[in-house]
Amino acid sequence: MAARRSTNSISSDRDQVPYTDAEKHDAVAGDELEFSHSLHRGLKARHITMIAIGGAIGTGLIIGTGSALAKAGPAPILISYTIVGFIVYLVMCALGEMAAWLPLGSGFTGYATRFCDPALGFSLGWTYWFKYIIVTPNQLTAAALVIQVWVPREKVNPGVFIAVFLVTIIFINYFGIKLFGEFEFWLSSIKVVTICGIILVSLILACGGGPNGEATGFKYWKDPGAIKPYIATGATGNFLAIWSTFVTATFAYLGTELVGVTVGEAQNPRKTIPHAIRLTFYRILIFYCLSVFLLGMILPYDSPDLLYATKQSTGANASPFVAAIKLSGIRHLPGILNGCILLFVFSASNSDLYIASRTIYGLALEGKAPKFLAKTDKRGVPVYALGLSASFALLAFMNVSTSSKDVFGYFVNLTTIFGILTWISILVTHIFFVNARRAQGITDAQMPYTAPLGKSGSIGALFMCCLIAIFKNFDVFTPKFNAKNFVTGYLGIPLYLIMIFGYKILMKSPPIKPEEVDLFSGKDRIDKEEEEFLRQQEIKMQGKAPSGGQWFYKTFISWLF
Repeated sequence: MAARRSTNSISSDRDQVPYTDAEKHDAVAGDELEFSHSLHRGLKARHITMIAIGGAIGTGLIIGTGSALAKAGPAPILISYTIVGFIVYLVMCALGEMAAWLPLGSGFTGYATRFCDPALGFSLGWTYWFKYIIVTPNQLTAAALVIQVWVPREKVNPGVFIAVFLVTIIFINYFGIKLFGEFEFWLSSIKVVTICGIILVSLILACGGGPNGEATGFKYWKDPGAIKPYIATGATGNFLAIWSTFVTATFAYLGTELVGVTVGEAQNPRKTIPHAIRLTFYRILIFYCLSVFLLGMILPYDSPDLLYATKQSTGANASPFVAAIKLSGIRHLPGILNGCILLFVFSASNSDLYIASRTIYGLALEGKAPKFLAKTDKRGVPVYALGLSASFALLAFMNVSTSSKDVFGYFVNLTTIFGILTWISILVTHIFFVNARRAQGITDAQMPYTAPLGKSGSIGALFMCCLIAIFKNFDVFTPKFNAKNFVTGYLGIPLYLIMIFGYKILMKSPPIKPEEVDLFSGKDRIDKEEEEFLRQQEIKMQGKAPSGGQWFYKTFISWLF
């Protein structure tokens, strides 16, 4: 078969160097690109695992859940977070199957280009990059707003803190993947400890261990009720209440696919990536489903504290968990949680800049962005891609002026649809990948990792993602049409489709037949890297005590998963 071309012709002395990116030698269309350096595989197993966890825990869970509870009640958020969580698990499994077979530095945009259609890779890559160059400054702004709990705006302009945070995340990203991985490891560890602490406190309060001694149990499911009808009454209102929370649940899970961007810099990716993705199911079950279930037990949806929290922009006062803690009579905890939320949003801004730089790097690697953006320095950092992405983070200073906040808010809202479109693209790519490997005689037994529900699971998840994307902003039509929210909520879909079909028309890009999909270019090199890595690890581990980070992870964190 034409796709099974040998990679021996691209072997060189660099084949003996472990932890480098293979895909620079095999552009999808057959045109090879030249690069000064390549990405380095500096992310260890514990880094990948904790980055995967960190990507699944954010302010969407700690803060965003409150608005869903106030709008619809406890039962709808439990239903929506569980269903969307299962969809996310299927997306991650689909991504894991492709990443384990061929860990590309361009991540899932590279898979879309190579296994499905270059037009899909083009559209996915640019929309994903666009999303993160907007989300990054938004996270920087959120971090500055959290600090205003301690330092009022009248005393110190938030632009000062935005500048400090921006310089810090550029520094972390510039000085190599090892520094980034170690930094995110510790921040994600704090996230895990924080969310576990919140779950434990919530369980204690539900069982009557709070200062007021009241065991709430399912009290609030009965009064004021499990479901708060939305827009309409009766069964219709209950259904719309449940459906309205799917938007919040989807937003809370966005970023879980971050691990797919790290495959090009992961050590022994065929083991670490599937391992991190397998555990996604348990993280979703523990962090999301359990936490929203307990939240519905300790806080009624009509609580004045909850209504106050939903009006706050960010910080501890905006968290429904803090509202529940106040209701139980616990003091001083909101200040501690505010510090944790600051670390959450700072970590998010750091990883968002990383995603943006690696996404545009992957596009350049495939010839879909200016070639210079694919160049890296001797430490494996795509400095030009990082510089371009960081320059857009200056948009955060728009929020220093109150007059520009509304416009910027609409701009951010526009990008949220791209998160769902990313999941759709990953699922479509996986379906084409399965078709291709079956057409070329690759069985499940030959795969390092396969998605548990296979192609059928991706088809089911794809249907649900399309349904959410189309109907997620249904409330803009009732009771009165909201033109601004309609545009910002749906404009992403035609932009995404225009880029796909525009690329196909301009580049005359034909669809790739399953039997012609290139499943093997670069695979030999990655096989060699894997063998070399395992050999070196075996040598290093002989008589060597584990490092501090490994000891902390194995002693305090790994047992949770």
